[in-house]
Amino acid sequence: MNQELQKRAPVYEALEKYKDARVVPFDVPGHKRGKGNPELTRFLGEQCLTVDVNSMKPLDNLCHPVSVIKEAEALAADAFGAKDAFFMVNGTTSAVQSMVMSVCRAGEKIIMPRNVHRSAINALILSGAVPVYVNPGINKRLGIPLGMSPAEVERAIAENPDAKAVLVNNPTYYGICSDLRAIVQMAHRSGMAVLADEAHGTHFYFGEGLPVSAMAAGADLAAISMHKTGGSLTQSSLLLSNGRISEGYIRQIINLTQTTSGSYLLISSLDISRRNLALHGGEIFEKVRSMAEYARGEINRIGGYYAFSRELIDGGSVYDFDVTKLSVHTLDIGRAGIEVYDLLRDEYNIQIEFGDIGNILAIISVGDTDLALERLISSLYEIKRLYAKDHTGMLDHEYINPEVVLPPQRAFYADKRAVPLRESAGEICSEFVMCYPPGIPILAPGERITPDILDYISYAKKVGCSLTGTEDKEIRTINIVKE
Repeated sequence: MNQELQKRAPVYEALEKYKDARVVPFDVPGHKRGKGNPELTRFLGEQCLTVDVNSMKPLDNLCHPVSVIKEAEALAADAFGAKDAFFMVNGTTSAVQSMVMSVCRAGEKIIMPRNVHRSAINALILSGAVPVYVNPGINKRLGIPLGMSPAEVERAIAENPDAKAVLVNNPTYYGICSDLRAIVQMAHRSGMAVLADEAHGTHFYFGEGLPVSAMAAGADLAAISMHKTGGSLTQSSLLLSNGRISEGYIRQIINLTQTTSGSYLLISSLDISRRNLALHGGEIFEKVRSMAEYARGEINRIGGYYAFSRELIDGGSVYDFDVTKLSVHTLDIGRAGIEVYDLLRDEYNIQIEFGDIGNILAIISVGDTDLALERLISSLYEIKRLYAKDHTGMLDHEYINPEVVLPPQRAFYADKRAVPLRESAGEICSEFVMCYPPGIPILAPGERITPDILDYISYAKKVGCSLTGTEDKEIRTINIVKE
């Protein structure tokens, strides 16, 4: 990384020059730098509305960058150790979809874990690619899906030598990492590309003592949620490439789904945040790691909770663990993770990332303070003291291995009919059912609906999980493939 060059922020600098030029706007957006919407300007601030502008010659064009955006993307590639970097303003969802569509066409196979974010399965619906699922191991105490063991990936490659790519979560939502280097070596030996969903792994590129990043491991493409732990605005992300796939072709794929009206608020936030990480990322994530380790120790001392970490590493399905993640198992206090999530929000005014059947996740960043962390810890102590109950009869797992009957695209677009959820066992699902967050489908199009899955959905609704994905917003009925 060129530290001197990394001090630049080309898009930010161009926007500052644009403001000084006092250009008279006869283009979009129609609020005309905030003058046409005073209420919005008061809410967001004149500084923000002034740079909410359209593509123009001095500011470049995200669809076909030739100047300041091109320079900013080159600096991002340098900072992340990639050959090419692409600014994404449709979120990491579009980055994941662009990865898949860059390497797979209709009918071609892609090897992936089933505990992927819905964006990856959406990419299969869009592209027509066919999944070969490597079911992750399951930690029986925590009930959570783990990573892909090298042995399982090797078997999938041997059984599907015509597959075009392997997709890996690096890390999972819970912080668990697969042996990415080994998977890359196996896949490349078989002529397959490796795609990494690094929605929760931005900090791997800058922190010491953290799991290996996708680019360092030799992966071909990686989707990076800069807005999650990198400090940029929500919906801004990066797609990284090691250069094995044509930069021009990837850009064409991105432009199939990404907006032609790229937000300069998002673009400039990527530029500024990249500069901050390149210059200060090491110290930033050392602080984050230290805060997470402290919180883990204090929460485990409360008793009843289990804030898990590197002790889960087993060399197989758990090759490494992201110690900046504060993932906490809650079932031993007799409360589902979503119940603790709701109590923290409703009773203690603390917003964490998510709660599911058995766990909660708090995202810690450089923006957190020691005082805020102490408040979280003390609130968990109070929740245990006031709300703990016997955990007998609680559902104790987050993941059920799916039975895949049809490719997702075929099932999603098939003739379908709605049936009552309780009467759907044995049928083939034609839509998604998931708790969001984390957005990992319980059911995806083309999968068999089983009694275990129906029990899980019923329990998730009972304890307050936010279920999404179905056409029926009340999730009383589910769409199934017509026979």
